[in-house]
Amino acid sequence: MPTEETVLVTSAPNVDLAMDALEAAAFIAEGKPAELIKATTEDFAAAVAKDAAKVRVALDRVIMGEDPENGLDRLLDCSALQVIFPEVHMMVGFGDGEWRHKDVWKHTKQVVRQATPRIEVRWSALFHDIGKVKTRSFTTDGKVHFFGHAEVGARMFDKMDKRLRLFAPDESLKSTVRFLVLHHLRANQYDPNWTDSAVRRFARELGDHLEDLFCLSRADITTKRPEKKRKGIQQLDDLEARIAKLAAEDAQVPPLPPGVGDAIMKEFNIPPSRLIGDIKRALEQAIEKGEVPSHEESSVYVEYVRTHRDVWKL
Repeated sequence: MPTEETVLVTSAPNVDLAMDALEAAAFIAEGKPAELIKATTEDFAAAVAKDAAKVRVALDRVIMGEDPENGLDRLLDCSALQVIFPEVHMMVGFGDGEWRHKDVWKHTKQVVRQATPRIEVRWSALFHDIGKVKTRSFTTDGKVHFFGHAEVGARMFDKMDKRLRLFAPDESLKSTVRFLVLHHLRANQYDPNWTDSAVRRFARELGDHLEDLFCLSRADITTKRPEKKRKGIQQLDDLEARIAKLAAEDAQVPPLPPGVGDAIMKEFNIPPSRLIGDIKRALEQAIEKGEVPSHEESSVYVEYVRTHRDVWKL
């Protein structure tokens, strides 16, 4: 007599259902009505594995929509967020007024909405605080800190990218997002007491990302206190204006001070010669590369030459 066996039948992940859920979230972000479509974690994981590029298109629409907050909430409600971006999902409810700091998920959604609708800035806004969950600490007086959360967030982004490969086809976007996550605090740390050299160094180090960083920094101001918000925006406006002013001045004034050639000749006992011209051109190239600041006293450039004297056999 044949033995009756119990056969367990498991259904395959439904990739189409997952894509429909992501499409619905995109519609919500774009201000269009769409029913909530739920899929399983296996469905979303399979969708990413099968066609990461298609998933990215839907997520881009969520991020770039006119109502990204509701779009992101829809990703949370349909279970996509916890599968695709667990680093972001960890921020949900983190804070929530209980630990004397703002709810990081609510803050993040607001930053995304306030951010300039450029894809680099919007994605950076979503990820800029992911490092906070792993860096929260408390001082003895009960204050909350997130020391190093930008650096931790950048490393988390690296791991996320290796896992998902969502940004693999666009190296420029990936590197910009990582850069902005890593440096998102820097503009807000500006102090009017910064020297001109410090401002020039800041602008030089940010390079082509400067405009995006200012956009992200402005969006990152989510305080409900009008005066605090005004001061924060004014601080960024002042830094941006100062950078522009110095850039205009630098375009008219040579980067090396007058008399630097004489100072080099005196320091190294060099007679007037083609070598002095070669050294000055090398200094100008070093300034362009950011190896030495521009518009400093001659002593700064003499010291640079001293540390590189073997190049010119001085």
